[in-house]
Amino acid sequence: MGDSEKRPDGLTHVDSRGHANMVDVGEKPATRRRALADAFVTMKAETAALVSSGEAKKGDVIATARIAGIMAAKRTADLIPLCHPLALTHVAIDIAAAETPGRTGVAIEATCETTGPTGVEMEALTAASVAALTIYDMLKAVDRGMTIEVGLRSKEGGASGVWTKEEQQ
Repeated sequence: MGDSEKRPDGLTHVDSRGHANMVDVGEKPATRRRALADAFVTMKAETAALVSSGEAKKGDVIATARIAGIMAAKRTADLIPLCHPLALTHVAIDIAAAETPGRTGVAIEATCETTGPTGVEMEALTAASVAALTIYDMLKAVDRGMTIEVGLRSKEGGASGVWTKEEQQ
């Protein structure tokens, strides 16, 4: 089995000898790719009120987290060892205080797009994660008990087409 072939177990970042390797995408066609990841930072209601009011001591939490998320998407290949550097065509980070049954906090949506031979799922997940970590950093002085959840919601493009979290569940 060549190092660029998919293993029977479906793993693509491990070669036939079990060694980590970067997938060869040189022969794959460039297609439009899009991924959406989300994160939720659960926090006390009083902490979420600081975000909404813009009165956090460290400044504008939402604006800072948005910039951090965009920067992180652009640096994903520097952070995740086997990711390919991508020419992103679009990154959008939406952040808002949110309340759902049983939890209060801040919801983050990170959308990344490119035209290329490989997807942007890791860029979207990295953007959502770093935006969430930035929110935690800016608010930890008032709420160290915050928790972070991150996941991929959807991806489009490439040989596997469209995938959504809802379809999987």
